[in-house]
Amino acid sequence: MSKKLLCAGDDGKISFGDHTLESKAKLDDFEYGGNIWKVKTFKTMTKLEKNGMFVYESVPGTSVYDFHEAEEGLSFTVEGAEDAQITAELAEDTEYEVFIANESIGTMKTNLSGKLTLSVELAGAGHVPVRIVK
Repeated sequence: MSKKLLCAGDDGKISFGDHTLESKAKLDDFEYGGNIWKVKTFKTMTKLEKNGMFVYESVPGTSVYDFHEAEEGLSFTVEGAEDAQITAELAEDTEYEVFIANESIGTMKTNLSGKLTLSVELAGAGHVPVRIVK
C-alpha cells in the first residue's frame, strides 16, 4: 500500500490505515462517494469515520485494503503486525455470517448500536480477507 492514510479506487472501494506508523497520524475531510471520511491510524489503533459516524476500528492498528460497504454487509482485506480486534458498524440487531481468510467462522449478531466485534489472526499472515454478510 502506498503510504497515503486514505485512498479511493474507481471501484467504490477505499483503502486506509497504516499499522507501521510509530506516531499518530490522521486525515480529515476526505471527500469520496458523496461522503466525508476521516481516518486516524498508527501501530496501536486504526479508526475510520464516515460523515462523523463510526465505521471501523482495530486494536492494534491495521492497514485495510479494498474496504467496501454494501446493503448485505462489508468486505475488506486487512494486514497487521499482530492479531487484531476489529469492530465494524453494520445494521443494528442483525445476524451476519463472518468469513475470515475465505472460511466461515460462523454467525454473529450485532448489538443494538449495530457494532460487531471480531478477532483476526494477523501475525505473520500477510493480507487476510474478511467478509461479513447478512
